[in-house]
Amino acid sequence: MRDPVALLEQMLRIPSHSGQEHHVAAFLVEQMRAAGLDAHVDGAGNAVGEIGQGPTVVLLGHIDTVSGVVPVRIEAGKLYGRGAVDAKGPFATFVCAAARLAQAGDVPFRLVLIGAVEEEAATSKGAHFVVDRYAPIACVIGEPSGWERLTLGYKGRLLLDARWQQPMAHSAGREQAVAERAVGFWNNVAAHCATYNADKSRLFDQLLPSLRTISSGSDGLADWAALMIGVRLPPEIDPALLAAQLGPLADGAALRFHDGCPAYQGEKNTPLARAMLKAVRGAGGTPGFLLKTGTSDMNVVGPAWRCPILAYGPGDSSLDHTPDEHVEIAEYERAIDVLVQALRNLGDTL
Repeated sequence: MRDPVALLEQMLRIPSHSGQEHHVAAFLVEQMRAAGLDAHVDGAGNAVGEIGQGPTVVLLGHIDTVSGVVPVRIEAGKLYGRGAVDAKGPFATFVCAAARLAQAGDVPFRLVLIGAVEEEAATSKGAHFVVDRYAPIACVIGEPSGWERLTLGYKGRLLLDARWQQPMAHSAGREQAVAERAVGFWNNVAAHCATYNADKSRLFDQLLPSLRTISSGSDGLADWAALMIGVRLPPEIDPALLAAQLGPLADGAALRFHDGCPAYQGEKNTPLARAMLKAVRGAGGTPGFLLKTGTSDMNVVGPAWRCPILAYGPGDSSLDHTPDEHVEIAEYERAIDVLVQALRNLGDTL
């Protein structure tokens, strides 16, 4: 890991859309072995590296990306490419930090790196595979926070598909069109969320609906309409509760609720958080905490592991999934320094 920028650039040049991560996983295993870690691809396709002995600390990032090609290039101190921010940049930070500790012979615990698959596909296949295989004393999730910030929590999520069908009727008739029924349901969902949000100022505490797709058609005998809605959930609303609330609003639609996960929020006052805060301050930064409106693998492993947990990584998360996705090289290198020191700080507490 003499050149962290070259490592990340190579990762970005290997396409790894969700479900197609095998090439980048193999590359990472090769790189981790060269850095002195015991590495392999596990049964889910995750790239796993391990070094040290004693209590387990997990660095869990994801190595899949959304679709779309962002040409890989370096311009004005910025490294561009799909995944530079979300989340190959953070996982490269993990690999480089572990390599530096290994080189120094300074690994104060069993350190396990997991480059997880299918985080972007809403299945979180990689995280679900490892959740019963480790029992860490602390976990860092690899997601962009900016080098000075620590993410403590992520909102939950629920997706639903709805479909209406009715006998074809003339558009000049008085019967409500099936497409209008679909639009009416979306309006009802939006109104339900707006009512819930009325007294809540923070986005993290609100129900945030989005209309993902909507379509309609006819076969000459029956008209149909279909839509897909996603809702981001606050900690107080779990997927089952929201499904029960939305079902009666559907005006006879066939509904399918899926890919639900509850929100999760870690604690501020933990040995891990204190170790990270101290490292950020030591690097000249002003640390702070974030709560994110998206989801991450923290939603999967946090409730199961019940250990100190937070997310950390270089990059501006507003660039996630965008055609301008890039990471500042100086920030990426600073994040590696911070993580190395944070892991040493954490080791001092054991």
